[in-house]
Amino acid sequence: MRIAAVRVTPIAFRDPPLLNVWGVHEPWALRSVIEVELDDGKVGLGESYGDLETLGNLDRIKGALVGLSPFDLNGLMKSVYAVVGGEPDTGSTFPPKGDKARATAVAAFEVAFLDLQGQILGLPLHELLGGAVRDRVPYSAYLFYKFEKHKEDPGYPADDWGEVLTHEQMVGEARRMVEEYGFGSIKLKGGVFEPDFEIETLRALRRAFPTAPLRIDPNGGWSVETTRRVMPQLAADGLLEYLEDPTGTLEEMGEVAKFATMPLATNMVTIAFGHIPRTVELNAVQVILSDHHYWGGLRATQHLAMIGRTFGIGISMHSNSHMGISLAAMTHVGATIPNLVYACDTHYPWQEDEVTAGGKLPIKGGCVELPQGPGLGVTLDRDALARLHRNYLDCGIRVRDDVKEMRKYDPSWNPKKPRF
Repeated sequence: MRIAAVRVTPIAFRDPPLLNVWGVHEPWALRSVIEVELDDGKVGLGESYGDLETLGNLDRIKGALVGLSPFDLNGLMKSVYAVVGGEPDTGSTFPPKGDKARATAVAAFEVAFLDLQGQILGLPLHELLGGAVRDRVPYSAYLFYKFEKHKEDPGYPADDWGEVLTHEQMVGEARRMVEEYGFGSIKLKGGVFEPDFEIETLRALRRAFPTAPLRIDPNGGWSVETTRRVMPQLAADGLLEYLEDPTGTLEEMGEVAKFATMPLATNMVTIAFGHIPRTVELNAVQVILSDHHYWGGLRATQHLAMIGRTFGIGISMHSNSHMGISLAAMTHVGATIPNLVYACDTHYPWQEDEVTAGGKLPIKGGCVELPQGPGLGVTLDRDALARLHRNYLDCGIRVRDDVKEMRKYDPSWNPKKPRF
């Protein structure tokens, strides 16, 4: 069986006005849906980013995949590197540029190749990756400060989560997340308000959820000195399970690690295999949040987990706004990683739309059970794909820009970091 066609479809779906260190989410989130079709009609699915650079790379690569076997993952790598470049994986800044763009492209197509392999063999994807060590994967409630509504009416129904700008409102958001999805861990997206305010939000969450592991992610919005100043508050009574990316560089994280009293986590400063040696040398992070979309795929995620086991670095997973194809892939690979010791991130509760048949994948007891069926275990809802593609064509957004969106609320907004 050989690949007969490859399709890359950009989509846009509704996104709430979620706040972060850069600004606020736009009304529409962008993704791409990848279809790799065999000459017998089987279709393997993948999902990736929907920005112009990623779409351009995927479009330039897809023709070279026609004629390959879906088992030829080295052929896939060769095709990607021939188009995007084959330099060493030394790492780069986030979002993906250069070598990270190569890893992103490999990941987008690798998931679809593995989905096809599973369909051909009649095996779920996790069995192709060595077999599951757990039958469901835990995820964390992902809390955001947020505006009540978008500044400019995007023409879709109002966001029913409402405004969340106070400690009490955040506790209400958390209660709804826990009641609806059963999450056991809670993560707060920080870097929005002064650190002392956000720490008070954490204390309110601790009072409301006495046993839940708590995390905060300022996305590099704090300086080393600010982090040093607030460390006693963060350390009090074991408030945090881990502190994610308080500062914005690997060297700064190494400085914070010298006085931190809890593990430091990252999805910003260690984002490529080329970053691992310096990370270990500095002892800069103790938890890496993998993301198969930019680490190079599901096999690369497993490789990262093995390196983590070698150096005593914990593993979890990072998330961006995504659809069910990504959630299924995250769950399959997460089920195969023995040292996945922290619940994974997911934006999925914030997304109302879905592109997979049957609607959204259920999150129960804070976990996603392994999808049933061969390969990924999900199929496309083609009507939904067409609708979400129409959203992309109509929405006018081609590159995510939280800064531009924030300036609709505050024309003087300055996204400089560190903010505090």
